Amino acid sequence: MHTAEGFTLILTEIRLHRLSLPLREPFRAAYGETHVRHLFLVEAVTANGARGVAECVAMADPLYIEETTDTAWWAIRRYFAAEALAAEWTAPAEIRRWAARLDRYRGHRMAKAAVEMAVWDAWCAEHRVPLAHLLGVARTEVPAGISIGIQPDVDTLLRKVESALAAGYSRIKLKIQPGWDVEPIAAVRRHFGDVPLMADANSAYTRETADRLVALDDFALLMMEQPLGWDDLVDHAWLQRRLATPLCLDESIRSADDVRRAAELGACRVINLKPGRVGGFTASLAIHDLCRQLGLDLWCGGMYETGVGRLHNTILSGLPGFTLPGDTGPGTRYYAEDLVDPPVEFHRPGWLPVEPVCGLADRVVWRRVEQHRTQLEVIRRDDL
Repeated sequence: MHTAEGFTLILTEIRLHRLSLPLREPFRAAYGETHVRHLFLVEAVTANGARGVAECVAMADPLYIEETTDTAWWAIRRYFAAEALAAEWTAPAEIRRWAARLDRYRGHRMAKAAVEMAVWDAWCAEHRVPLAHLLGVARTEVPAGISIGIQPDVDTLLRKVESALAAGYSRIKLKIQPGWDVEPIAAVRRHFGDVPLMADANSAYTRETADRLVALDDFALLMMEQPLGWDDLVDHAWLQRRLATPLCLDESIRSADDVRRAAELGACRVINLKPGRVGGFTASLAIHDLCRQLGLDLWCGGMYETGVGRLHNTILSGLPGFTLPGDTGPGTRYYAEDLVDPPVEFHRPGWLPVEPVCGLADRVVWRRVEQHRTQLEVIRRDDL
């Protein structure tokens, strides 16, 4: 791991930029339909004028997990901005130790992640060190899968799958829910043969409705993602014993300890890692290393990120333990106009480059941030 020893990183300001970005088209999952993405960026300004940027991936309402943009904003203002502004780091290993100490605050992992990842990004910007080097990434490109929301009918779904395959996506994920499960998956199998295919239920099923999930065993799915309770491990272990299809856990996984517990229970064979969900890069590295040790497949999920979050996710996905294509694709997937330029794009069909970026602030189009910004708050070291 690149260290850049001998430098001290000090932050003077944390800036919070709350944004509302309309999606290209509504995205529907079992927990609801999203038309506008409410999010915020965390900008960390160093004493030398460098800037680190990260994206908070919490949603406006507590439908995916319990955190929201409002709770994350509050937690950063109340706790985590002050923790970052009071700290000094002379090596990346100190950032990891500092991030681990934030665990004394219960929960609020999306808030922690946004600040922690902005600190990593600020280190990269200040010392002109690519984040990929800092995290130990050796790959120069990663494969991309796509998540396709619940559609109004099967014909519309088939057109979207056809378009995704033509663009080069190497894995198709279909959102499902009771009443939209066996039929759409069977149709995709009939029309597209053995394309790598998975289903994501976002906790829409229970033990009482699990027979619908057992029926999906007939379709040779790569995995079935989070079909039962959003915070459950035990019922997923019960279901995995009934299924040939590997289960993947998403919402249930908040830490490396959760991965260990899931593995010991036999609750899954695959982990969806979202750095924003687990607390940032430090927690992500611990989960990555444990999945390699336990032999669990691993991939990087998505939360409708702008190019800021997509660049960070793509770089993280270059680590060797990521064995399956993630949900991170080009920035135009969700937004007509992204926040970064040049945008996140395939450099060959279905593959994203792992870019050697030294902090993202120079990639952000701040004029677009201002255009979509609904609130700005600046927290200064001198005011603490």
